[in-house]
Amino acid sequence: MPFTTDDPNVRQDWLTVGPASRLLHSSAQAPVPTRLLGAPLQLWRDAAGRPQCRVHGRALAVQERYGYLWVCSAATPGRPLFALPEFGEPGRRIVDCGGIGVATSGLRVVENFLDMGHFPYVHTGTLGKVPHTTVAPYSVETDPQTQELWALDCHFYQPQASASAAGGIDAQYRYRVMQPFSAALYKSCPNRPGALDVIALFIQPLDEDHVVAHCLLVLFEEQLGDAELIGFQHMIFGQDKPILESQRPSRLPLEGVLETHMRCDLASVSYRRWLKARGMRFGVYTDVAE
Repeated sequence: MPFTTDDPNVRQDWLTVGPASRLLHSSAQAPVPTRLLGAPLQLWRDAAGRPQCRVHGRALAVQERYGYLWVCSAATPGRPLFALPEFGEPGRRIVDCGGIGVATSGLRVVENFLDMGHFPYVHTGTLGKVPHTTVAPYSVETDPQTQELWALDCHFYQPQASASAAGGIDAQYRYRVMQPFSAALYKSCPNRPGALDVIALFIQPLDEDHVVAHCLLVLFEEQLGDAELIGFQHMIFGQDKPILESQRPSRLPLEGVLETHMRCDLASVSYRRWLKARGMRFGVYTDVAE
């Protein structure tokens, strides 16, 4: 087996291997190399323009959706790729912010994405500000049809909620976890009352302790250029990266008392329980006795 895990949560899921634009000049003779679940992959477009993927000479299922390439490492996918209907809505701006390497479990990155409590301390002056540190009560539920995890009715005061925000707002949030390594944030659009921008996080797990975090913006945004929007997201993620890489263990504990949580961590706790209920093993810390 070329892959380092047999966990069906990742083997039977569709996992991103990066933006589809990376195959612009590829071919079977000049494929693009990458890694997934500890295995080296080769990607290219065939003569008809269809994306192709192989590992150690074996073809893998691959599809192109939302501007990204998605690969399933199992012979038969266990479920279809999640829906992201906002991607095709008229008037929305699509911006691929690129990938950032992080030396930690991808589950840690998704959990951090769900955490509002760190905003005033890590993203001071943009996503949060002291003394506005209270996380108001919110709810978490699992969709009975899709089994996706949702955190609803979230809100938090933010001095600069987006790159184009002109002042502080009480930002409304909805978090969605589509699969263990894919999540999305539905957030107040500062310049269009009542509308929600979408920030999607697609994690490419290179192995259990190294990932590439890809960020896709699906916005109602007319003021700023792509470079300014991308720069803002990279600044925010750049503040998270050293904290993520300093966490020990790097893999996410699902049991034991290694880490404690408060009421504001409901989304994080629910995510861990959701992973545990799925029997998640890849990227998980299991030896609580160490």
